[in-house]
Amino acid sequence: MTHPLPGLLLDAARGRPPAPDGAVEVLAPLPGPVDAVLAFTAHHVVVAGVDPALVASRLPPGDLAAPMGPAFLSWLGARLGSRPGGQDVVRPAEGRGGRPPLELLPVADPAGHPRAAMALRDRTGVQAWTDPRRAGMLLLGAGLAGRRELAFEVEPAWRNRGLGRRLAAAARHLTPPGEPLFAQVAPGNAASLRAVLAAGFRPLGAEVLFHRTP
Repeated sequence: MTHPLPGLLLDAARGRPPAPDGAVEVLAPLPGPVDAVLAFTAHHVVVAGVDPALVASRLPPGDLAAPMGPAFLSWLGARLGSRPGGQDVVRPAEGRGGRPPLELLPVADPAGHPRAAMALRDRTGVQAWTDPRRAGMLLLGAGLAGRRELAFEVEPAWRNRGLGRRLAAAARHLTPPGEPLFAQVAPGNAASLRAVLAAGFRPLGAEVLFHRTP
C-alpha cells in the first residue's frame, strides 16, 4: 500500500511511535470497510475523508484528550455518515514462529461462530483454530491497513484457567518471526487485557473504528 498508515503502524509496533508533539494528523481514507481515529502518546491520527482544517476547528487547542472524546467522535461519525465503534486498547507483539504452546485444530468454516462473524466483518483472509476440547477459538486475519490482527474467545465454562493467555501466545507462534501482530481489546475487558499482557503484547495506544455504511 502507498498509504502512510501501514508504515506508521509498523514503526510504532517496532518501538518507533509518532513523536509526542500534540499534533493531530489527518490522513486520506483507506480502502476497506472502516475509517479510524488512532491515539498514541500525545499524538493522534484521523484516517477519514474529512478536511484537516475542519477537524482542527472541532478540537480545543491543547486538549490532548479531545480527539478520542465523545463530542469529537460523534461529530466525525455524523460527517462520515457512520457511528463510532467502541474504543480499544491496541497492543502489538512480534511473531515467534515455531510450535504453539497448545494443540490447535483448524476450523474449516468459522463463519457460523459469533466471534468469527465479528472478525470476518473487519478482516480479510481470516483463519480460525480451536483447541481439542473446543473450549476456545483463535482467529487471525488482515485488519486495519492490512496489519496482522488476532481475536480470541473462551467459552464461559472454561474461563479463568489460562486458556485465553495460551491462545494469545499461540497466535504469536502462528505469525512469522519478527513480524508484528496486533491485539485490540476494550479497556473494560480485564480478562482479555490480562491474557494479552501475559502473552507479551505491550501497550501502544488506542483506536476507534467507524464502519462505513454499505
